Amino acid sequence: MDELEARFENEMVETVYRTAGRETGYWASYFLRAVKRRGGVGTARRLLRQKELSKGLLKLREKDRLDLAMEALVLSPEFAPLFTDEERASAARRLEEARALDVAGTA
Repeated sequence: MDELEARFENEMVETVYRTAGRETGYWASYFLRAVKRRGGVGTARRLLRQKELSKGLLKLREKDRLDLAMEALVLSPEFAPLFTDEERASAARRLEEARALDVAGTA
């Protein structure tokens, strides 16, 4: 794992898991296990391929904290070299879809 991948993985744990847990009360244990098993970049890529929005993304939308979502981290300019244009477009699309939902989870 190179330094940039290691920083991304650290941010996945520290921001997406720990900060989100502390600030929203949603502790995404499945997400943390996936990061530990597949690494940060591998987990992000896997989630970005899913058609449905993740439970975690929906929970962060409900708490009005999409800034703590994995998708927001993928779109960070610092981590752009780790992802393809298609993966970054998927992250942007997923955030936009989440923003379009009302808090009850319906469009």
